[in-house]
Amino acid sequence: MDPNLVTMAQQGDQRAFETLATIAHPRLYRVALGVLRDPGAADDATQQALIAVWRSLPHLRDPERFDAWSYQLVVRACYAEAKRRPAWLPGSTLTEAHEPAVADEMIGVVQRDELDRGFRLLSVEHRAVIVLRYMLDLPLDQVAEALDVSVGTVSSRLNRALAALRAALEADARPPAHSPLSRTST
Repeated sequence: MDPNLVTMAQQGDQRAFETLATIAHPRLYRVALGVLRDPGAADDATQQALIAVWRSLPHLRDPERFDAWSYQLVVRACYAEAKRRPAWLPGSTLTEAHEPAVADEMIGVVQRDELDRGFRLLSVEHRAVIVLRYMLDLPLDQVAEALDVSVGTVSSRLNRALAALRAALEADARPPAHSPLSRTST
């Protein structure tokens, strides 16, 4: 982000802030959507983050740190939004994984769907670290700054998140076990 634009917005220039918000909104929304996996929740978190940017911008010490600082605000807004919303919503039930009967060109769609289901099973903290590291391609030190944790904590969360995601994908790939309740008597 242009540090001059940030400085102008810090000094109360409303047009500068509008430009700043217009530029920042898509990337903040992308982070929120990646973490929350729900467009409505991501929109709410992004709006809350932009409100926090507006309120706290005069206190930002280094305008060149705007991007990392705004990531921190959107991740906090995602954490708050995840606490406000129930973990399960009617209609968002995960279906059993069956061997897909699709054409070769649909394999990628099926794999993305499986990855999304596994990603939804992760905690919000684990999703945040994966989104910042792999979707935004931020180095570990910038992820740590955005999450307001140490680099060691980021590495630990990243390792745990990837292990949990791997386990979820492997569990999803296994054929469903037959439940004794599903047997019919003859």
